Amino acid sequence: MSLETLSSEEREIVTLVREFVDKEVKPTVRDVEHANEYPEAFIEKMKEIGIYGLAIDEPWGPGKVSTPCYVLVTEELARGWMSLAGAMGGHTVVAKLLQDYGTPEQKDRYLPRMATGEIRATMALTEPGGGSDLQAMRTVARRDGEVYRVNGSKTWITNARKASLIALLCKTDPNADPAHKGISILLIDKEQIEGHDFGGTDTGGGLTVSRDLPKLGYKGVESCELVFEDLAVDGGQLLGGAEGAGFAQMMRGLEIGRLQVASRALGVGRAALEDALQYSQDRESFGQPIWKHQQIGAYLADMVTKLTAARQLTLHAARVYDSGARADMEAGMAKLFASEVGMEIALNAVRVHGGYGYSTEFDAERYFRDAPLMIVGEGTNEIQRNVIASQLVKRNSVAP
Repeated sequence: MSLETLSSEEREIVTLVREFVDKEVKPTVRDVEHANEYPEAFIEKMKEIGIYGLAIDEPWGPGKVSTPCYVLVTEELARGWMSLAGAMGGHTVVAKLLQDYGTPEQKDRYLPRMATGEIRATMALTEPGGGSDLQAMRTVARRDGEVYRVNGSKTWITNARKASLIALLCKTDPNADPAHKGISILLIDKEQIEGHDFGGTDTGGGLTVSRDLPKLGYKGVESCELVFEDLAVDGGQLLGGAEGAGFAQMMRGLEIGRLQVASRALGVGRAALEDALQYSQDRESFGQPIWKHQQIGAYLADMVTKLTAARQLTLHAARVYDSGARADMEAGMAKLFASEVGMEIALNAVRVHGGYGYSTEFDAERYFRDAPLMIVGEGTNEIQRNVIASQLVKRNSVAP
């Protein structure tokens, strides 16, 4: 943990979340995860604690915490169950987008209810044929009088059924050159869609939540496909009120998104290390605890060293983000390194547990199933390397 730089109030928040995880999540999460059930009781407790309002400032919420505090809260949640951190990840990005770019009316309408968790939000970026190439999207919103008519599809949308607000990245000018100048963000409010009961019905008014995608890990929280068929969206739902700004807006939003994914990786890695450490002291072979065997001790040493380095890199990126400076390179480095470290630690935790690491009676196998998401989510690590290299050269340009 790295609580030293936080205010006393922020330290209390992190401690409160840690206690929630230790007392309520960890004792029951294995059964909930294996049943692939939506964690309603956990989500309600997260609302009560105030987790959905961590990124929302006054007067709409209780006051946002620093990004380092947010990183450590996310780590704690993911230490208990990565899906819980995922259930508030996209919500945070949308809250940041609204605070930074929303019109006064948009802020007043959504942020107070988002702060309590009454409204939960998600973002819709990825398309079935587009992957990480967001500028190649085919979802189009055409102006038709006072509304936009939206057609297209999105995939891998976390919280698509449970969220009542969707920040949709789409093209309002498909012919724009360069392409990113024609991209905007529409705020899709399910409460405004005629015939769409977001608490139950999956289809209505031009929006279909077509199916839940089956996943290796990341259980409990749904990831869905969305289909838009001539969906009418009020023109006042254009984020910020100006077309063509959506790509730049979302790129800034993804900085906090990638920090959130890096923090999830820290939580999974930390949980795997803690379990491996305990098991290696409890389990004996050849008359001694297995941590004393050279190879097991080496695993533990590498795990804690890399996890500590990943956390410090993520906290560094969080501080850069809070400074107001461009942080895509720093967030990309944090996401890249933390996710690769999280995957390595999860694998080595299985090695430390031996055959029991492959058993569903132990949590090590869950960490190993959850860890890959952070490598491919919020922009694959291959994309992160491109972002890092591009910004590195731009910041250190050697002009002829």
